[in-house]
Amino acid sequence: LIPDLAIKATQTVCIVKPDGRKEIDVKRYAKVEKVPGGDLTQCEVLDGVMINKDITHPRMRRTIKSPRILLLDCPLEYKKGESQTNIEITKEADWEKLLQQEEEEVKKLCDDIIKVKPDLVITEKGVSDLAQHFLLKANISCIRRVRKTDNNRIARVSGASICNRTEELTEANVGTKCGLFSVAKIAEEYFTFLTQCEDPKACTVVLRGASKDVLNEMERNLHDAFNVSRNIILEPRLVPGGGATEMELAMRMREKAKSVEGTRQYAYRAVADALEVIPRSLAHNCGADVVRVMIDLRARHAAAGGAHWGIDGVTGKVTDVKAAGIMDTFAVKQQTLK
Repeated sequence: LIPDLAIKATQTVCIVKPDGRKEIDVKRYAKVEKVPGGDLTQCEVLDGVMINKDITHPRMRRTIKSPRILLLDCPLEYKKGESQTNIEITKEADWEKLLQQEEEEVKKLCDDIIKVKPDLVITEKGVSDLAQHFLLKANISCIRRVRKTDNNRIARVSGASICNRTEELTEANVGTKCGLFSVAKIAEEYFTFLTQCEDPKACTVVLRGASKDVLNEMERNLHDAFNVSRNIILEPRLVPGGGATEMELAMRMREKAKSVEGTRQYAYRAVADALEVIPRSLAHNCGADVVRVMIDLRARHAAAGGAHWGIDGVTGKVTDVKAAGIMDTFAVKQQTLK
């Protein structure tokens, strides 16, 4: 279950650059959302994003097919002055004027938004009651106080770009790649789903489990799996695991030492002995007879075509690791030997 989730999520966030390099930023674009309750089989990788938010007004639409999404990084409310100001009002009409001016400012913000005809507005800041009223009249759903990281993920799946000022809004800022916007209640909380996206470059991994402890443990395992799958996608070469690679290298170093004259051959032998620590530790951890296993391994690697013999971590016996599917990533082996 966990490997499948990790591989799918990593492949989703993988971007191939024009020069052929692959960029995989799992930390920023693959969000793990833990929802207590439910069954382990309900864990999934969404073809889009899920955020723990609800719409701001109960009469706004909760389900929109192929929504036009607008992402903002500015408040949809009347801005307070930066310096402290005191206003003395003598007539009731002046108070009315002040309120009117505030309303006009908010209406101007909303008119700028309505011009680009979005179905859904998501902002990282607040939305005043007045702005909600104007947006509701234009049949636009609204979500406020979304995290910056979540907003970036939504931008990646919907094709929208985050705008800082409503006056600068253009058609290019609107995202249309999302297939479905919906709000659903899971357990006791409301979650917003932006799914069925075409070619999403970010995703949410939904984890379900009986308790928070189970979910935390699953998340830790998932992050390990993310790193392994990222390494494999970036460097898709594998080497035999179970200590087979180290044993083969040690055997070749010993062979090389025989052809070196003088005291320099002892350096080769020392490296060979050091490399044998890995298979020896594996045999020790399996509870196997270390001496017998090491002698068996040496004999098999000395024979022709014995490069794939290693230790099976479950049984503690010497086995053909390639046939058993026990492999290590080339990137990790390269790093450890460096």
